Amino acid sequence: MIIDDQPNTRLLLSHFLGNYYTIIEKAGAKEALESLNEGLNADLIISDILMPDMSGIEFLTVYQKQSHLKSTPVIVLSSVENSAERLKCFKYGARDFVIKPFNPEELHVRIKNLLAA
Repeated sequence: MIIDDQPNTRLLLSHFLGNYYTIIEKAGAKEALESLNEGLNADLIISDILMPDMSGIEFLTVYQKQSHLKSTPVIVLSSVENSAERLKCFKYGARDFVIKPFNPEELHVRIKNLLAA
């Protein structure tokens, strides 16, 4: 599942990762949580931090409180490059943090590693 309010980012990720995986796109974290709570199954979530409806940090906070969801790994994909923000994401349960702009092949390897764990 890709959660990002920027259509271009979702399109880029879907285009590249769609060669390997079934992609579900969500334009916001609230929409993603609703779908997950309604039974949508995702093997991995890629989420932006800066979104208008609910930030990636807020998403991680709610997500981690829901035991039926928290086993699904989350990769944060963001243009925010500071160490404090990365650390906050890891404290709230993110399994990886990738900075935009990103190398699609590197992201694919990171995804494969998380899914194999």
